[in-house]
Amino acid sequence: MSCQLLHRVDPDLKMARFYRVEVLPDLFGEVIVERRWGRIGGRGQCRAASYATTSLAEAAASRLIGAKERRGYRRPS
Repeated sequence: MSCQLLHRVDPDLKMARFYRVEVLPDLFGEVIVERRWGRIGGRGQCRAASYATTSLAEAAASRLIGAKERRGYRRPS
């Protein structure tokens, strides 16, 4: 499926964060959107949501990525 990684680094604020969104199949025929976030180098926190179809899951993942990009997160270069 798909995995997106975003970073937000601001040395002035001593901020170095990551946000990862991954779309995965589960064992029961549904699709999971797993989010992981925290400080770069740390384990972070995780949350998962289940969707009936891949298109619904990818639409939800896209909305999450868009919201984070509006808050200043960018794809690492």
